[in-house]
Amino acid sequence: MDDLLNRLERLPMSRVQIRLLFMGGLGYTFDAMDGAVIAFVLAAIIKPFHLTNGEIGLLGSALLIGYLVGAFLSGTLGDLIGRRTIIVWSLGFYSIATLISAFAGNWQFFFVFRVLAGIGTGAQSAIIAPYLSEFINSKVRGRYVGALAGFFSFGFVFAALLGYFLIPTSPLGWRWVIIITALPVLLLIWWRRGLPESPRWLLIRNRVPDAVAVIEQLERTVAQATGRPLPPVERIVSSQATVAIGGTFKSNLASLWLKRVARTTMMMWVLWFAITFAYYGFFTWIPTLLVKSGLTITKSFGYSIVIYLAQIPGYYSAAWLNERLGRKYTIVLYMALGAVSALLMALFHSNAAVVGFGFCLSFFMNGSYAGIYAYTPEVYPTSYRTTGMGVASAVGRVGGILAPLIIGFTYARIGFSGVFAVSTVVLAVGVIVVAWLGINTRSKTLESITAEELQLKT
Repeated sequence: MDDLLNRLERLPMSRVQIRLLFMGGLGYTFDAMDGAVIAFVLAAIIKPFHLTNGEIGLLGSALLIGYLVGAFLSGTLGDLIGRRTIIVWSLGFYSIATLISAFAGNWQFFFVFRVLAGIGTGAQSAIIAPYLSEFINSKVRGRYVGALAGFFSFGFVFAALLGYFLIPTSPLGWRWVIIITALPVLLLIWWRRGLPESPRWLLIRNRVPDAVAVIEQLERTVAQATGRPLPPVERIVSSQATVAIGGTFKSNLASLWLKRVARTTMMMWVLWFAITFAYYGFFTWIPTLLVKSGLTITKSFGYSIVIYLAQIPGYYSAAWLNERLGRKYTIVLYMALGAVSALLMALFHSNAAVVGFGFCLSFFMNGSYAGIYAYTPEVYPTSYRTTGMGVASAVGRVGGILAPLIIGFTYARIGFSGVFAVSTVVLAVGVIVVAWLGINTRSKTLESITAEELQLKT
């Protein structure tokens, strides 16, 4: 096993890994587009569906309810039946449910299929990052997975553009937007043929011949892509840091709270809850809050596009810092600056201030995610890596579910300032916990991180 892991670790970056990045990134783009478009749809269906504030909040949470289920299932099943299988099936499930939701005649029907679509998007979101992290060497893994998370930003920008140009044009505009977000079903044929299974997962399930076949194919294609012989194999990785055979559903869940891992799990759950609460509270409500503040729906969507565009430099600046500062310190820095931005939005209410500080909040919260998506898969062993990622992501979705409801309640009583004051406090708690309990993973192999965390010798 050691030899195979070291052969995988020595592979240089090439168009082979870039192709995998693009394939996984497209999944994240459509996931984000589907999640972001609800903010624009809600503003458009308030009158035709006669929505109350409570119903708006419930619809805003629908996708997140599905996310919770999907993230949990994809994480636990990804360790049992394979990363690739979950990626392919979750994409099909999401696309079908999303398409059906476009034909909703009332908010209850819309709610049900938004939940079902969320199961697919939650599964995609939780499985792709750990899957790709298992292919990349330690020197560039943080930047690579951070760049993968950056594809979420394109989904948000596309959703904002669709909301701006299509939704206001006709009463059916919101339905056409949702139909467009179901298009990733077309990726299924490509994915089924082009995605290999993770060799690290194959090894942990004792499928050594299959792992050898994948690694040999990777070696051939990387050598062809670079036009150079592969570097010599060095003894970097020791399988002593991993469990030889993967566990069961029950044992994998129990492993998250082993004495030596419990600290990491607690930190990850708080981190995911805090960032997802602030993120979905802000992005689900921002167009509606702007409309309620007196802007027209078209102008509100225009302001939202500006705010959403901040995601792109936010993600990719943090992806770059992942290898300079390390994932832990990138997360702390960006969440802290996000908390400051939320506080400033609570204090200043002019249109210019809302857009300016909203741009900053968008920049730093999305930058935090570039760190989190790289960080979470690293701190769990291969045998329950996707379980750790999936359950942490599911806990985060609890924050995402509560955020629109709490913000709807808060806005009705203490207004615009209260919304962002709550976000400030939640983000500050996340910063403190990560700074206190987080470990440094920069430039370390996945197996060496596990060895340090479990206090093993490599």
